[in-house]
Amino acid sequence: MKFDELLASTAKEPFFETGLLLAGAVDPADVRRQLSRWVQAGRVIQLRRGLYTLAAPYQPTPPHPFLIANSLLPGSYVSLHSTLAYYGLIPEYVAQTLSVTTQRPTSWRNALGDFRFQHLAPHLFFGYRQESFTSGQEAFIALPEKALLDLVHLTPDGDDPAYLAGLRLQNLECLDLQRLQALAGRAGKPKWLRAAARIAALIKAEKSTYTNGFILNHPIPGYLP
Repeated sequence: MKFDELLASTAKEPFFETGLLLAGAVDPADVRRQLSRWVQAGRVIQLRRGLYTLAAPYQPTPPHPFLIANSLLPGSYVSLHSTLAYYGLIPEYVAQTLSVTTQRPTSWRNALGDFRFQHLAPHLFFGYRQESFTSGQEAFIALPEKALLDLVHLTPDGDDPAYLAGLRLQNLECLDLQRLQALAGRAGKPKWLRAAARIAALIKAEKSTYTNGFILNHPIPGYLP
C-alpha cells in the first residue's frame, strides 16, 4: 500500500486499525512493515497496538483527547479531574486524560497524550453522556456531578470536608444539586451520600457570599435528566 492510498481510505476518520489495511489480497507482514516506516517518518501516530491516526498535516483536525481515550479502551468514559476541568469546575490544568472503566486499571502514553483508566464496579458505571466536540467528534464523558462522585469514590477519604474544600470548586452554577443527590442515592453508598451533602453545603456557603446567588438546580442544556 502507498501512502496516498492510506490517505484516501482514512483521511476522513479520526483513527484506523491495522485490520482495515489487511482487507483483501495483501501481505500482512508487508503492511506492518509499511506502517512501521510511516510511524518512524512521522506520518502516522501509533496510539496503541493496532490503533493509529494520521499525523499533521495529513490529519487536518486531530482527534480530541477524550475521543482518543474512548477509543483506546472501548467501554470507558472520561471522568474525575479531566471532566471537572472541562466544565470549569476546578481551576487546575489537568495534563492526563482520566477515565473510568469496568475493566482493569491501565494507562497509555503516546504522542498525543497521557491516558489513565481507573476501575469502577459495574453497578457504579452510570451517569455519563455523549458529548460533541470539534468537527463532529463525540466522546463519552461523565456528567459533572458524576465526575465529582467518581472522584470521591476513588479517593481515600474523598468525602472529607477538607478534601472537598481543597478541590476549590468554582462555577458552581453548573452543578445540579438534585441530580447530584439522585446519583448518590442510586449508588446507595454512605460515602457518596455524605459527599453529596457536603458538596451541597459548600455550594450554599458559596452562594451566601454573593448578592445575587447561584442557580443551584439549573441543568446544563442537553444533559440527561
